[in-house]
Amino acid sequence: MQPGKTGRRRFLKESAALAGLTVGTIGSASGQAPQKAESDGEDFRAYGSHSRFENPRRKPSGMDPEHPGGGTGSGASLTPLQDSIGIITPSSLHFVVSRFRNAPPDLDPQEHRLLIHGLVDRPLIFTLAELKRLPSVSRIHFLECAGNGSPVERRNAKTVQETHGWTSCSEWTGVPLSVLLTEAGLQKAASWIVAESADAGKHAKSIPLEKAMDDVLVAYAQNGEAVRPEQGYPLRLVVPGWEGVNNVKWLRRIKLVDQPYMTHSETTQYPSIRPILEGKALWFNFEMEPKSVITFPSGGHRLPGRGFYEITGLAWSGRSAIRSVEVSVDGGKTWKHAELQAPVLRMAHTRFRFAWNWDGEEAVLQSRCTDEKGVQPTLTALAKIWGVNPDYFNTTLNRINHFNPIQPWNVTRDGSVLNGLF
Repeated sequence: MQPGKTGRRRFLKESAALAGLTVGTIGSASGQAPQKAESDGEDFRAYGSHSRFENPRRKPSGMDPEHPGGGTGSGASLTPLQDSIGIITPSSLHFVVSRFRNAPPDLDPQEHRLLIHGLVDRPLIFTLAELKRLPSVSRIHFLECAGNGSPVERRNAKTVQETHGWTSCSEWTGVPLSVLLTEAGLQKAASWIVAESADAGKHAKSIPLEKAMDDVLVAYAQNGEAVRPEQGYPLRLVVPGWEGVNNVKWLRRIKLVDQPYMTHSETTQYPSIRPILEGKALWFNFEMEPKSVITFPSGGHRLPGRGFYEITGLAWSGRSAIRSVEVSVDGGKTWKHAELQAPVLRMAHTRFRFAWNWDGEEAVLQSRCTDEKGVQPTLTALAKIWGVNPDYFNTTLNRINHFNPIQPWNVTRDGSVLNGLF
């Protein structure tokens, strides 16, 4: 079929759907207030800002993923996914997890250094200027906290920002870590790296050398400008597809070692104890599993009336690219394929869209994604993987990482949209 014909058929089909819009939900052009031709706003700024009519904001999290039970001053904040457009998260809205509840360190880029040492032939020290002289790459990747969507928070969450806001997607620019490690000369005994931050808590994380030599970046830029202080200025690791804890911010040191160092984060918040493991713990559960969520309409939205709406959302996986996304408007009884918006990239957010005519009756909206290795599970299927009854997720007070079941949104007859997971 010719692309032109396909486009025309789609246009006609969607035009027919648009005819179902509720009368009165869209104002007529003749009823608009006259707009002033001259400028009466603020002067153009040296560093741009959004319009005063737009007000997206990160939301402080009531539960710090590093300190369960912590208050809103714990240094964790959530991305407003309900306001997201496309797949790139503005740097100013990228989620934040600040370990040890400290403000970002105030690091002078002229004085900052990156040390590479340990099981290498030539220990090296790089300035930021020296790193920027090396061949660079730019890649689009999501970051996600392992605790994103944990049921402890999700069962009481009202909005998609509260259920899934610990993920964001950016274009990262920097030097492949493999280039630096090769320059240092790897010794045969080297099998892991330990990356350490320059903040007061000296956060450190062990990463297998195989991953470090594959696709890890030493990033100094995000979305076309320097990485912001909350995101690790002047240097950070970007470890595509893996738990956010691996993406060490304020990077100051990388040591080549022969085994994981079992650092603070590796021995406390991140081992996973599941009933099916019979008392054992799952260590170094790196990859983030496939996950998707409808961002519009989602919790807190209110549909003005029956008629046509475009359902849209995000899907992502730390294992591979997203292959497909399906949407259900009847609580999972039937599923239909959504359209994937280009580009569809490995280990990046993927935007999906689905045309829907709401008849004004109660509805349950859901999405499920499929990557190259499998499909996003239902809550019941995930409980089976964990070896628990599904009610366990609704009652446990334990922090649960890698919680990726299908998220339902309940649409009531008055158009209100509510969290329908539990």
